[in-house]
Amino acid sequence: MKLVSWNVNGLRACVTKGFGDYFREADADIFCVQETKLQEGQIELDLGEEYGQFWNYAVKKGYSGTAVFTRIKPITVRYGMEEDSENEGRILTLEFDSFYLVNVYTPNAKRDLSRLDYRMEWEERFRTYLTELDARKPVIVCGDLNVAHQEIDIKNAKSNIGNSGFTDEERGKFSTLLEAGFIDSFRHQHPERGDTFSWWSFMPKVRERNIGWRIDYFLVSARLAPSIVEAEIDCHIFGSDHCPVRLELADTLHNGVR
Repeated sequence: MKLVSWNVNGLRACVTKGFGDYFREADADIFCVQETKLQEGQIELDLGEEYGQFWNYAVKKGYSGTAVFTRIKPITVRYGMEEDSENEGRILTLEFDSFYLVNVYTPNAKRDLSRLDYRMEWEERFRTYLTELDARKPVIVCGDLNVAHQEIDIKNAKSNIGNSGFTDEERGKFSTLLEAGFIDSFRHQHPERGDTFSWWSFMPKVRERNIGWRIDYFLVSARLAPSIVEAEIDCHIFGSDHCPVRLELADTLHNGVR
């Protein structure tokens, strides 16, 4: 089973920059996007009849938003956390026979850290939400988690300590989530691979020089670790300031998937 996650930073713009080509090339069974930045009716995305489309729009126009395109028909679809009243379209949860898929765009603490306290509270609720799902069946979490977990996950670690996305608080919450029973699939497969990132600033020559951060993830319930076939980052794909991340799991996880 092939899964892809991509923060497209505006889906309408990304469509003009090769989204469709990559979508067809990836041939994913489940394809998740974050930061769609659109409202219902603002795009007609022809992905073929085999894909169901599920959207969670932010109330604020041109902001946030998530979507999931899937060949596998979900049992249920949930928009946001159970007690989520943020109206920012940040979470989509699809329940399948043998797992939950949670597509998430984690709130940014902001450059001046003015949203850090809110981020910490949100992280607590999100971890509780995931562990409750995990108690029922395994969970696959994907998306832009807006944190580089370890120094290996960021190009210039020392100069970024304390900055948004690399504060002790944010990194600590990520560690706590893993300790609650989840695995960072990429780091599980590639424990020592550095200089592999998923986000680069739009500043001149930053991406060209690979001055990036790894902030896009596939996390899985620990009991799914034996099912991980491949976890990769498609750094060569442009179209956004983020690049896609991929996960392949053994087909036995879901009957009927190639």
